Amino acid sequence: MSVAAEAPRVVIADDQMLVRSGFRLILSSAGIPVVAEAADGREAVTAALKHRPDVMLMDIRMPEMDGLEATRRILASRAGEDMRIIILTTFDLDQYVYGALSAGASGFLLKDVSPEHLIAAVRLVRSGDALLAPSITRRLVERFAGSRPTAEVSADLSALTPRELEVLGLIARGLSNAELATELTLSEATVKTHVARILTKLQLRDRVQAVVLAYETGLVSPGGISK
Repeated sequence: MSVAAEAPRVVIADDQMLVRSGFRLILSSAGIPVVAEAADGREAVTAALKHRPDVMLMDIRMPEMDGLEATRRILASRAGEDMRIIILTTFDLDQYVYGALSAGASGFLLKDVSPEHLIAAVRLVRSGDALLAPSITRRLVERFAGSRPTAEVSADLSALTPRELEVLGLIARGLSNAELATELTLSEATVKTHVARILTKLQLRDRVQAVVLAYETGLVSPGGISK
């Protein structure tokens, strides 16, 4: 199969034309087609529903409708079922990023990302993985999850086995699959199976949402795993 046939289709939503143009140039140079652009949140929703891209690059702060609300609307639609959204932000701990992750975004990128990282990020989320390094996710959740209610989601973890709860807790603490395998004396293949089952049981899109849920339910606290 050719590289072009495998390349993810992308929509770029950002109110700065230079950002959109720069990202389009970078992605096009790697054989990744940009099928549409949007200058505000409403245009982003329209473009997502019309073009059904594999990946959206979504600015968090835009006129008409911000990226958070646009992300929610897109991922709540039928068109968003197989779509992955990467949040674009100028600040690595933007308070809106946590909300976007909770809404189902697959990660975030700073706008000054290198061309190589941008290309790799788009391909990564298209493959079904989460873009955020677990340690970055943890920083976001530790900063913003404390004031969020947990009662309505606490029962969700009852479907997990004790081992799956242990794996979820370690994911939320920032361990990679390789580190999980070492910590639990398991093969990486077994760890991946546990992670996949956790996501399926909790009906989560990726491990980013799993980390968010672990903090929101109180399974993990900023200081470590809750007793």
